[in-house]
Amino acid sequence: MKKNILLIILSAGFISFSCMPDQNDLKASLARGKKVYDKTCITCHQPDGDGVPRMNPPLIKTQQVLGSKEKLVRIILQGYNEQVEINGEIYYTPMPAQPLLSNQEIADVLTYIRNSFGNKASAVTVNEVNKIRAKIK
Repeated sequence: MKKNILLIILSAGFISFSCMPDQNDLKASLARGKKVYDKTCITCHQPDGDGVPRMNPPLIKTQQVLGSKEKLVRIILQGYNEQVEINGEIYYTPMPAQPLLSNQEIADVLTYIRNSFGNKASAVTVNEVNKIRAKIK
């Protein structure tokens, strides 16, 4: 009986571990994401992710960045044209849609943002972006 329980625990741990993103894959995604960020996002959100006061929101440890992946993907694909309050400050500059970014680029840049500037959140996968983009079309 003890062997069966031990086998179940070890199997569950192996399955959980094997479902985690490979560190090399994560590093590659972060590197690609930084390139997309530098090309597409840096002007408004700044090199340090701090944004521009009262115009472009910061990407540092905010619920918007660390929260719903689906909402982030939708913002990139559809843009965002609403005022948002972050840390008591209102930001009002619309974010233009970026529908020409590939699903890989969206997954990579969001993974980069969610794991840079002091953030620590789960990666965004291409599969997640695929599913969200399919809902939008």
